[in-house]
Amino acid sequence: MTAAARITAVGTASPPTSYTQAELLELFGIEDPRIRSVFLNSAIERRHLTLPPRGDDGAFRLEEQGELLAKHKRQAVEMGARAIESCLGGTGAGLADIGYLCAVSTTGFLTPGLSAHLIRELGLDPACSRLDVTGMGCNAGLNALNAVAGWARANPGRLAVMVCTEACSAAYVFDGTMRTSVVNSLFGDGAAAIAVTAGPEGPREADAPAAPQLLKFASHIITDAVDAMRYDWDDDQGRFSFYLDPEVPYVVGANAESVIDRLLAGTGLRRSDVAHWLVHSGGKKVIDSVMVNLGLTAHDVRHTTGVLRDHGNLSSGSFLFSYQRLLAEGVARPGEYGVLMTMGPGSTIETALVRW
Repeated sequence: MTAAARITAVGTASPPTSYTQAELLELFGIEDPRIRSVFLNSAIERRHLTLPPRGDDGAFRLEEQGELLAKHKRQAVEMGARAIESCLGGTGAGLADIGYLCAVSTTGFLTPGLSAHLIRELGLDPACSRLDVTGMGCNAGLNALNAVAGWARANPGRLAVMVCTEACSAAYVFDGTMRTSVVNSLFGDGAAAIAVTAGPEGPREADAPAAPQLLKFASHIITDAVDAMRYDWDDDQGRFSFYLDPEVPYVVGANAESVIDRLLAGTGLRRSDVAHWLVHSGGKKVIDSVMVNLGLTAHDVRHTTGVLRDHGNLSSGSFLFSYQRLLAEGVARPGEYGVLMTMGPGSTIETALVRW
């Protein structure tokens, strides 16, 4: 019988600088009332960002695409390394124990991939197996976790680590339009890492959180909305640019029920049997739409809204920041079920069922 994979630890990292929405409006001298309203009604209080350098006139300078890619590489490696070290701290495992590293990022492009840079940065075993997941956006963390769980099950007792590291400030375009302003009002920089192993759970301290088993994954791509969320080349700007269709919250919400029903099918569980919901902090309207369509309460998504309030949308690692907050509460009990849920370009919805 194949042993189930378990999430045994989580760690996060953010850049040192953070700003309130009002501070960002002031720093960039944004006076347009429509854009100010988008920023100030986002349900976001503060985000960690690395702002552009200032030009000779003291104003923020528009970064060229090469500078943005260099920012992504620098930030992704630095934050990713800190998140991995934070994840392993206190687990009894060290960097030398990592047998598999899965690196997730969409806010820039690297060849060789981020995993190779992290292996060099952290001095990991050069024989470490690795995978890079890119181009999947905010839902990539669960796509990657499915692969990580598979490797862990095939290699019981060995340590796999997944790190989601997104330098969203390396994906910004500033042109004063509503299209870019919606994106610029939402995303923040951050990284999150989790450790996964398969096999019997080892002894734990009495106050240590339990390690939930990864039981099942379910995916859904909304093919009619493939272009509704995308990060691609903008000829007018000469840069990569992220686009969010205003209909995204409603498209995601309308399809949330079917994928959750598929996730729970054959398990004997109903939605009301799920004690913990860890939903991607995609934005206020996205969270509201998912709540309505799944019949969730504000308490169910308290960590999701808390991460949005304190960090903004962190793309692929958002749901792991919420998972870390749930563990810190110490309320998850053995035998309880949880659902992890992310949404992203495609448009897609990814889900996972866990049991503590």
